[in-house]
Amino acid sequence: MLKEYIETKEKTKDILFMTHIVIGYPDLKTSYEIVKEMVSSGVDLMELQIPFSEPIADGPTILYANHIALKNGIKVKDCFEFAKKVTDEFEIPFLFMTYYNIPFKYGIERFATDMAKAGIKGAIVPDITPEEGQEYLLNMEKNNLSPIFIFTPTSTDERMKLISKYAKGFIYCVARKGVTGAKTDFSSSLIEYIERCKNFTNLPLAMGFGIKEKEDIDFLKGKVDIAVIGTHTIKVFEEKGVRGVGEYIKMLNNQTCRR
Repeated sequence: MLKEYIETKEKTKDILFMTHIVIGYPDLKTSYEIVKEMVSSGVDLMELQIPFSEPIADGPTILYANHIALKNGIKVKDCFEFAKKVTDEFEIPFLFMTYYNIPFKYGIERFATDMAKAGIKGAIVPDITPEEGQEYLLNMEKNNLSPIFIFTPTSTDERMKLISKYAKGFIYCVARKGVTGAKTDFSSSLIEYIERCKNFTNLPLAMGFGIKEKEDIDFLKGKVDIAVIGTHTIKVFEEKGVRGVGEYIKMLNNQTCRR
């Protein structure tokens, strides 16, 4: 199970890393090479984003990557095939990240069944709510998959209580309002928000949106379980290529392993 995997990994690292790729950006072959490089550099979990035309939670960098992947003709079936390939080869847990239109059009039951067959451990679907996602939740449960839900700084206590009833694996804590890629203020207000998140769940906490520097990781150590790095790895790839992504991950990862 995903929760148990995270708890076991934390015995050897101060904080875990989850990275993100858009399947098919800049093409399928390079997507695979990026995954391989990230895993060999010490990534602990990874989001595989199924390209979508309107990724409403994502900023311009990931939006552009989605656009290129779709322009390349990437289909949902290609994403399942890609997922099967990487889960067969690499031992870390992989999650799908997508928007609800994708599983809805694909068929919820079929989507969950095919996720399990592909070796995917769970899914992050930002625009689905517990109230409207009962079919999704039922099929995730049936296939032993983790539905990852999101806390935000504007989530009410009541909302966090509701989400915690349905979430499995871990909770994704959005560090700030807005979309991916913008700067996050790592300050006392963020600490207060993290403590509030802990009041409503016993699941591990992942924090994403705006995490990119060693100082960001240092700030989050001991406060959350997983640091999520998404937009910045795409920027590093665009500037320095696949090897540059590996060097970047290694630089961060060297700061987290317990001696």
